Amino acid sequence: MAPVTAVRGNIDKGGWAQALPKTAALEIDQVRLYVVHDINELDVVPEAAGFKVVVSGHSHQPSIHERNGVIFVNPGSVGPRRFNLPVSMARMYVQGNSVDVTLMTLDL
Repeated sequence: MAPVTAVRGNIDKGGWAQALPKTAALEIDQVRLYVVHDINELDVVPEAAGFKVVVSGHSHQPSIHERNGVIFVNPGSVGPRRFNLPVSMARMYVQGNSVDVTLMTLDL
């Protein structure tokens, strides 16, 4: 359907997981995004490196917040319910250098 960018998570083990990078950088239109599983392992200063969005997910806690001009997104988890957290995902629209992110809770 569309290109997918995936990074390795903390429980991704085995040979298949070794093919996944720990981080990824990509560009959509004029927006640079950085993807890392655990935000505590962020190894760049996003605003200094020119990233407008950082996507992470380790905590499974859905959130969107902005810091120093960078949008930090944790879409949560769209798989089986984890802990007492909602089943959720994020929808991101990028056009030019504009980004609009919305969290969506799924009733499953």
